[in-house]
Amino acid sequence: MNFDDLRAGESIFLDANLLVYHFAAHPALAPPCTALIRRISKKEIVAFTSTHMLSEVAHRLMMYEASQAFGWKSKIVDRLKQQPNAILQLNAFRESIAKVPQLGIQVLTVPPHLVATAAGLSVQFGLLSNDALVVAIMQAQGLTNLASHDADFDRVRWLVRYSAQ
Repeated sequence: MNFDDLRAGESIFLDANLLVYHFAAHPALAPPCTALIRRISKKEIVAFTSTHMLSEVAHRLMMYEASQAFGWKSKIVDRLKQQPNAILQLNAFRESIAKVPQLGIQVLTVPPHLVATAAGLSVQFGLLSNDALVVAIMQAQGLTNLASHDADFDRVRWLVRYSAQ
């Protein structure tokens, strides 16, 4: 299913990759991601993400921004750890995170008990811990639609994954 298949009034959880592609202006994936975010901003679609997804988005955008700003092609985390003053020069990742609630995306906090739930879901569906936490949050919120480019979520049979392609 792709983003265009979402009907007006539906609710969806946004995985980190959708927001990263939007904010980093990915050449192929940003246009459909941005189109979905426009629908959310117009309140045509109700969208949720979580605090742990925002943290993942911030991290990935920081790495992208550092790569662009300093011309680093690899070992970006290591370089930032060795040169922490470089982080002071990065602003776009913070500005992007601040925009998320302004786009009409509701940010859900992660209660500690869902981390334990996610650990069980990780084993049940063969998901990495952050992905299992997405499933736990969606389950707790009664959400079944997910915007993600990560096909690993297809192993969760009750979940409907939408992507740009």
